[in-house]
Amino acid sequence: MPAPTPPTGLRDEVRAIRDAGRTSVLVIGAGINGISTFRELALQGVDVVLVERDDFASGASAASSHMIHGGIRYLENGEFRLVKESVQERNGLLKIAPHYVKPLQTTIPIYSTFSGILSAPLRFLRHGGGKPKERGAFLIKVGLTIYDTFSRDGGSVPRHRFLGRRKSLAELPALDPAIKYTATYYDASMHDPERLALDVLQDGRATHPGALAVNYVEAVSRDGRTVTLQDRESGETFSITADVVVNTSGPWTDLTNAALGTQTRFMGGTKGSHIVLDHPELLAATRGREIFFEHSDGRIVLIYPLKNRVLVGTTDIDADPREPAICTEEEVDYFFALIRHVFPAIPVSREQIVYRFSGIRPLPRHEDTAPGFVSRDYRIEVDETGEAPLVSLVGGKWTTFRALGESLSDVVLDLIGRTRTVSTAGRAIGGGRDYPRTASARATWIAANLPGAGGRAEQLLARYGTRAAEVWRIVSEDTDEPLAGGVVSTRELAWMVDNEMVTRLADVVFRRTNLAFTGHADASALTELADALAPLLGWDSVRRDHEIEDTLRLLATQHGYQAAGRAHA
Repeated sequence: MPAPTPPTGLRDEVRAIRDAGRTSVLVIGAGINGISTFRELALQGVDVVLVERDDFASGASAASSHMIHGGIRYLENGEFRLVKESVQERNGLLKIAPHYVKPLQTTIPIYSTFSGILSAPLRFLRHGGGKPKERGAFLIKVGLTIYDTFSRDGGSVPRHRFLGRRKSLAELPALDPAIKYTATYYDASMHDPERLALDVLQDGRATHPGALAVNYVEAVSRDGRTVTLQDRESGETFSITADVVVNTSGPWTDLTNAALGTQTRFMGGTKGSHIVLDHPELLAATRGREIFFEHSDGRIVLIYPLKNRVLVGTTDIDADPREPAICTEEEVDYFFALIRHVFPAIPVSREQIVYRFSGIRPLPRHEDTAPGFVSRDYRIEVDETGEAPLVSLVGGKWTTFRALGESLSDVVLDLIGRTRTVSTAGRAIGGGRDYPRTASARATWIAANLPGAGGRAEQLLARYGTRAAEVWRIVSEDTDEPLAGGVVSTRELAWMVDNEMVTRLADVVFRRTNLAFTGHADASALTELADALAPLLGWDSVRRDHEIEDTLRLLATQHGYQAAGRAHA
């Protein structure tokens, strides 16, 4: 595979959008909900352009708890519609995206029998206005019984089970011996959120030639049907006309609308932070389960084994979307206290943190409602006062992205006088098509599709699903060298540039691989990757050095990670 011609001026995708000059629908914001809406419209044969000011799925979508869940605690807020939709979509994603979405055994440690019985109904009646209180066994039992009725999908998801102290400690011996019970049920994990978003995006791009998507392009103003875009790589500005403009920029929705000349006050996002620990003892203590409960302050708590690390979160703090979301030292102290609450005999220290991340949830404005009880449901706002309708998405979460994209695209289809012709319900996503689900099926699939891949076969299948066959065909055509300790290789990196719109070093480090998440993004790895990317992307030595320094800066300032040493040419 020859190296791509180094770009001069505009990237090919940007040039295609500029040269087209118009589209039926312009979607602004390529988090998972914008990407889902893009795919839905593309599948209906609608000309649609998706633009994102940063990289795809790099904002709120990159700061999730890596869960696909039905939201058992939403029952307490009376959000039965959301719970039903969430568990249906969770069950659906287990089938259509099995390469990234996996069943997750989840255990709730319980310290009392009747705690919360009085406060929970008050919160239900007051729509989240009551004082939070840690739940007892009775309330959790009622919630899980209701949850089972929504969740089981014909029996494919096991019913919850309760255990007393003795049996609970036999299963999870490192748990706090002061617990009275545990409750165990099943939700789902999402191993690589950003790669799942890329798969949804690629499905949209592949299905219709009039579906165009690009990263690092910002919508800066609007005049009637015409929106001015700026390519943040070249600095060039150009215009595109659209019959409908859709704002899916998440917590930045009001800021985007303001740039387009429309003042709104829809959003009231909260910050959620997480830490990732390299902690073998804590990892072993989880026994492969997520430990999940609602703390006495109303915040969700999770201790979650993932990628041979332990993810701990999350907080729920009012935040300003104009400021970077950063995990603070106070939040780290809070997480350590939570770990001690559940696993009191396991020491933790800051030296074991390999990564921190934080993001702002795209929640609706909530005035006096406590952040932990703000609705996670979504709504769609349509402004038809201008020449072209402006559609704003308020809310939304990872679990329901497919259903949300369907609902939002149906609103858009109605505005442009089109009807739905294709449903995405049950439609496999990207590398989830024909994904082998058993050990024997995996072995057979690898032998047939990844000949000669050896130890890389499992890595490629995990990263791409069945799209790994296409990647390996290209990689195996010529000499290939490992990079960053074998996390990626020279020819796989070239494939990412050609097919996944890699534009910056950070795209690879944070979102195309798990290098940063697992704590392996040291200066040596960054230098190797930048050296390999430079000829592929036409970087001179100045740009190469800038990419290394900028990625080191992001790691240090936003993710609490000090890469060892300094990168040198």
